[in-house]
Amino acid sequence: MDLTKEDYQRHLLQLLPEGPVWPRDPDTLLAKVLGAAAESFARLDNNAAALVREFDPRESSQLLHDWERNVGLPDECLAPATNVAERRRRVHQKLARQGGQSTAFFISLLASIGYPGCTVTEFRPFRTGSRCNSGLHQGGWRYAWRVNVPVAANVKYLNVNGRANEPLASWGDAGLACLLAKYKPAHTIVYISYAEGA
Repeated sequence: MDLTKEDYQRHLLQLLPEGPVWPRDPDTLLAKVLGAAAESFARLDNNAAALVREFDPRESSQLLHDWERNVGLPDECLAPATNVAERRRRVHQKLARQGGQSTAFFISLLASIGYPGCTVTEFRPFRTGSRCNSGLHQGGWRYAWRVNVPVAANVKYLNVNGRANEPLASWGDAGLACLLAKYKPAHTIVYISYAEGA
């Protein structure tokens, strides 16, 4: 509970020695001098309480920049946060993220950046128990996997105003590709498959 100036003034007056030279009446000059000191104590008390709230990045405001610096934000893969709530959310996600190499980790990572409903396809070499129509030798595909994004991302088609050296179509989210490249296992290759766009 935050103490007020009046609370500190009352406590300071109670600390005075006994006797007629030390009056405890709030209207005396001594009480007013102690009231000025009490204002500083109350301000320090409020600042200390605010500092305790800064320990949680979900409530931080004055130390939010320090939180971001300590966890490596802003992330070069993501667009800059547009407001304080988004900045706080990103810091908290970065601190709470456990990391991992499982399919569940990547699906939750994608959901946290705005791609819910994604799936992961893992390619496996032919072995006993494989389907009859599976390829016998998949070479480098053994270490490849694909993220299936259920929405189209930044789909652009060439139109009549386009230049001759432009591609007929382009799609994808560079931030998503950057993030997956950062968190994927080092020995693997990740591909991204986007849904058909409108």
